[in-house]
Amino acid sequence: MPATEDFHFLLLPEFSSIGFMSAIEPLRVANRFRGELYRWHILSVDGGPVCASNGISLNAESALADVHTATNVIVVAGFNPLSRYTREIGDWLRRLDRHGATLGGIDTGSFVLAEAGLLQHERVTLHWEAASAFQERYPSLAVSQELFEIDARRITCAGGTASIDLMLDLIGRRHGAELAAQVSEQFVLGRIRQRSDHQRMQIAARYGIHNRKLIQVIGVMEQHMEEPLSPDALAEEIGVTRRQLERLFCSAMKDTPTHFYLGLRLARARELLQQTDMSITTVCVACGFESPSHFSRTYRTRFGSSPRQDRSSPRATAPLRETVAAS
Repeated sequence: MPATEDFHFLLLPEFSSIGFMSAIEPLRVANRFRGELYRWHILSVDGGPVCASNGISLNAESALADVHTATNVIVVAGFNPLSRYTREIGDWLRRLDRHGATLGGIDTGSFVLAEAGLLQHERVTLHWEAASAFQERYPSLAVSQELFEIDARRITCAGGTASIDLMLDLIGRRHGAELAAQVSEQFVLGRIRQRSDHQRMQIAARYGIHNRKLIQVIGVMEQHMEEPLSPDALAEEIGVTRRQLERLFCSAMKDTPTHFYLGLRLARARELLQQTDMSITTVCVACGFESPSHFSRTYRTRFGSSPRQDRSSPRATAPLRETVAAS
């Protein structure tokens, strides 16, 4: 029988409960079929209980200071991961790395690894909503939109139910595809998603649209936030006239291309304000606004508060894409 593999999960306050439980449950089910293949351990910084973003508190087995060696260490975070980062956490992770541990992050746990200087040349993934903020803070790191990334000694995952897919992949690598499939069936999954599956709904599903040109131009908009393209340039990108572009948006989106594009940029700005410590001026530039005053006026019109007020308030819980669509 293979040796039991250990996973240590460091839970930070406001961690993603679904991301954590989705990582634990495949290990539990694998043990049910094959005996004690896996053990898991819950850690917190001080050894005390940790409250998830949904308000549920979990007891930890140990504090960081009590763990000196580990095989796999996964940081599970959620909202405001850097506000929970400390030198103690960074020193602890770097020490375990020197001793050969595989380090990982679930949801926004990648921020913690990056802040500790433990991500270098690997491809990194994390929850799509935090990806823009991550790229702005760590521009030299290669960020992907995959469900998970597995490197030699680094593992990152978008969180949510993608943690199931990550663990099924790890189980399959170590114990075979048959066991991974057995575990998957216990969760009533239609299929095991691959690493390359998209985190977010495709544009067509997200907006309920089917026109190929419209889907294409929204993709172009999402790729050009910092330097927005003019309506004429957008039309040229997809091979239509400006008038045809305007008709497409009017018919399918009940909006104009310019107003829709503005909504995308404002949503990106809101993500950056609420998830990074970037200055308002820097956010303004990153989202393609010509001046802070124009940015502030437009932002207030869309969200009912100024960028400064929004930054100081608790993070919005509704998905930003829904906020934009409803505006």
